[in-house]
Amino acid sequence: MELLPIRRSIAAMSNERISKMRELEVATSQLPQVDIETQHIIHGGMYSRTILVPANSVLVGALINVPTILVICGDVTVAVNNGVLRLNGYNVLPASAGRKQAFTAHTDTYLTMVFATDADSVSAAEEQFTDEADKLMSRADGAANIVNITGE
Repeated sequence: MELLPIRRSIAAMSNERISKMRELEVATSQLPQVDIETQHIIHGGMYSRTILVPANSVLVGALINVPTILVICGDVTVAVNNGVLRLNGYNVLPASAGRKQAFTAHTDTYLTMVFATDADSVSAAEEQFTDEADKLMSRADGAANIVNITGE
């Protein structure tokens, strides 16, 4: 069996593109907001967070400061550095540090981000991956969070 490299990934974004995402973030903050539950796992030196973006919703994420693996299951258009990428089905992608992405869900879409960590709490892990932790939906008043910290 021959192994072939898969070159699909999400690269870091230019400062100009990140600025555009910040503009979109401000514009969408004026629209009706949906409640999004965040599932957190800290296990074996890894942190994962999973959310469900409902169909017909737009989500602008925080600026990500660490390389991650991004798992996407559904049908979504993702803003990337040089435009947009439409992803259907189940996708596991390496995603570079230095990105602030917007997602438009065409169907209910699950997003899971995973990265290596030494954090022992959700707040510590959140502060590792972004300087915008205070903007995360998981930190909003009344946020729905499911947390599993195994200690392994």
